[in-house]
Parts: sequence; C-alpha cells; structure tokens
Amino acid sequence: MKSPLLLVLMLLAGPSLVFGANLYRWVDAEGKVHYTDQPPPVSAKNVQQKDFGGNVIEGDQMPYATQMAAKRYPVVLYASNCGEACNLAREHLKKRGIPYTAKNPETPADSEALKKLIGGLEVPVLVVGNTSPQKGYEAGAWDAALDAAGYPKSAVVRSNGKADGTAKKPETKPAHPAAPQAKP
Repeated sequence: MKSPLLLVLMLLAGPSLVFGANLYRWVDAEGKVHYTDQPPPVSAKNVQQKDFGGNVIEGDQMPYATQMAAKRYPVVLYASNCGEACNLAREHLKKRGIPYTAKNPETPADSEALKKLIGGLEVPVLVVGNTSPQKGYEAGAWDAALDAAGYPKSAVVRSNGKADGTAKKPETKPAHPAAPQAKP
C-alpha cells in the first residue's frame, strides 16, 4: 500500500522540482551535445543555460484586476509629441499601471481613426473600452473613466523594480518605538 502512494507522490513532486532548476546544453571536445542540470566543465563549448525559475506562475504578469479590466475595457491613448499634455497623459497611465495601446495621429491610419472618433485631430485623447472618448488631459475625468472600468487606482513597484496595477499597500510603522537601551 505504501509503494503506490509513494510512487504517486514522487510523480506529483517531480515536475515541480524541474521548474526550480537550471538546464545546461553544451558541446564537449568530441562534438557530442550534452543536456544536464549541473554546470558543464570549463572545457565545454557552446554553453547555453535555461533558467526555469522558481515557480510556474509568471511574476511579471499584470494583476488579475488589471487583466480583467483590460480585457473588458481596453485603453487606447491617442497622443503625439504635443508637449506637456501628452507627457502628463502617458505618465498618468504609467502611474496607475494601465496597459494601453498608443496611437500616433501623425500616421495616416491613426489620423483617420481619430477623425472618425472625435471629428478632428486633437490630442491627447483617452478611449476606455467603448465609452465616450476623453478629449484633452484632465486627471479627474481620466480617473473617473478608468475607475468605472475597474482599473486599479495606482501601480505598485515590486521588489524587481517593475510596476504593476495593484493598489499600494500602506506602510506600517511599529506601534511602540523601541526604548533606548541603558548603558551599563
């Protein structure tokens, strides 16, 4: 009874062990290709290393709330080199961790699309899903449109330095500061 259970546990644990490993591909002096989980000898040629990471879940993916909002209400930003307004518009979306499609009305295709959308060539323009486009940059109106679509209010910078669209966690301070130690 123990051996079938042990076999099942080993089969289940096996793939998880592979995902935390590195795989090396190298060629020896005779031209034979090797695949190992150990670093190759110094004399090896054409060494290639593949890091499978520590888990199967991608750490660089957007948070679930951002993924769902982007799926239901994709964001499109029409902007060019229009100066401060376009720069503020891009920075606003970046600060909130909003994935968006950038359209430049200086190109003929994007110019025609913008004319159909708002009847002219005014930038920046924010389009959230199939809601009415937001002409010009106005932080409050943009936030209202993004909030209504379910996008997070701000992005968090992870330990790897990348931003995602989750809400920032408030910093916690200790309830009682440490008492100074008396000198003997």
